Amino acid sequence: MEFSEVVRRRKMVRNYTADPVDPAVIDKILHNATRAPSAGFSQGWGFLVLDTPEDVRSYWEATADVSEPDSWLTGMMTAPVIVIPCSSKDAYLDRYAQPDKGWTDRDEAHWPMPFWHMDTAMATMLILQTVVDEGLGALYFGIPPESDAAVRKAFDIPDAFDPIGAVTIGHPATGGAKGSPTRRKRTPLEDVVHRGRW
Repeated sequence: MEFSEVVRRRKMVRNYTADPVDPAVIDKILHNATRAPSAGFSQGWGFLVLDTPEDVRSYWEATADVSEPDSWLTGMMTAPVIVIPCSSKDAYLDRYAQPDKGWTDRDEAHWPMPFWHMDTAMATMLILQTVVDEGLGALYFGIPPESDAAVRKAFDIPDAFDPIGAVTIGHPATGGAKGSPTRRKRTPLEDVVHRGRW
């Protein structure tokens, strides 16, 4: 598929068929994710893959009331795969304290933005794009703050890594919940692009 077509087709999918996802495709998706840019080639990311019915169910039990799912959760729970991208601030602070980077300490004040989260977000976008290229669907969404500890405990996520959200992956089903793009117009390019000055 042409790259422009991948970008055009990328959308958030909220309902999936029961068809399994080929593990080799998941491996390709994750390989592409690791091609994202990372400051100082720190590569401070990790990807927790939940691809068994038991692990997927455990995720939903840690984050939602599965006994009374709403329409969004009902659709989302059909996804056969969940990937939880995680960022490691320590990887960046350690990398930039090395001699070739010039900082002698791990002071977070050196960073104008949290690149550990930003780089992991770019890796997540590559996941979403590869999913489309493979003819699958996905949705990126946040983990409720009150569920962070439960998710960490359920899947033994180390303290040095922070989940930045979750991505459901599967074969798109027709119908299901409609997202904001069905109710809101895309902002025109001339309203978001500023040339020379704002």
